[in-house]
Amino acid sequence: MIDLRSDTVTRPTPAMLQAMANAPTGDDVFGEDPTVNELERRMAALFGHEAALFCSSGTQTNQIAINVHTRPGDEVLCDEGAHVYRYEGGGTMANSGCSVRFLPAERGRFTARDVEAAINDPGNPHLARTRLVVIENTANRGGGAVWDIAEAGRVRAVCDAHGLALHLDGARIFNAMAVDRTAPSHWGTTFHSVSICLSKGLGAPVGSVLTGNAALIAQARRVRKRWGGGMRQAGILAAAGLHALDHHVDRLHEDHERAKRLERILFDLPWVEHVLPVETNIVVVALKDSGGVPRVLAALKEREVLAVAFGPGMLRLVTHLDTDDEAIDRVAGILRTLHP
Repeated sequence: MIDLRSDTVTRPTPAMLQAMANAPTGDDVFGEDPTVNELERRMAALFGHEAALFCSSGTQTNQIAINVHTRPGDEVLCDEGAHVYRYEGGGTMANSGCSVRFLPAERGRFTARDVEAAINDPGNPHLARTRLVVIENTANRGGGAVWDIAEAGRVRAVCDAHGLALHLDGARIFNAMAVDRTAPSHWGTTFHSVSICLSKGLGAPVGSVLTGNAALIAQARRVRKRWGGGMRQAGILAAAGLHALDHHVDRLHEDHERAKRLERILFDLPWVEHVLPVETNIVVVALKDSGGVPRVLAALKEREVLAVAFGPGMLRLVTHLDTDDEAIDRVAGILRTLHP
């Protein structure tokens, strides 16, 4: 089976499993797991921040960041397709008591001008206090679109001028950096906090890291504990993240090249309406027959290929560590034979 549903389906490589098995461990709730401490130290330094916190998932790091940056009754600004809004179980509202306002966006990317226009008057008691802006890079529902670091910097300037916090949902930030060749520290210093996922393009089985200044991470650690996120001998998991940083970052361009191959094939198929421009490892396809998604998914599954529905008339395919050139060759041949 070739699984293109997500880059979260990857399995640890033999070398990663060996690194996990050999990891020195301790009780991380006591701050005594040396492998977790090393991962947190390394990620903080990489992104130019003072500290970091290892968590079980990107949803957890995002939700902790929102909770630390806001108070109940505040408002969060983000794109309508943002993961923090669409795919985190209503956590912004349930966990932190915040409302959400959507910014106009092109494939998940808005502008500093859009942010400034959406900020509520802090002196008006009828309005929620605008407190936090969230950027997602790459933008999942934008087909893996990459943010412009210069525009992110302009958003930060607006946030600074109005006393807002700026959080980066960097679930696939290493995919973005593989495209624009920016340094992690450039992204880190642009944002007050950054969530970095290890279990997507980097291929670790579990985990995300939140980075920020020391005071923010100290509070984040408290929130993680309150939400039951403290882990004990978590170095077994953190070791996978360290291995991924050492061995799975430089290869991300291979996933992007394979996604571009799929884009070219899909573009020429008679049953495809359009394909969102592919920049990284996500391929989003709109069908001419908007009701045809179940048929296409079923036909692919019969031929041992898995994809996922991605909204009305749309499906998504994601390349990753476990899809090599031979797999893409097989998928290409299968796609050309479909007549949904």
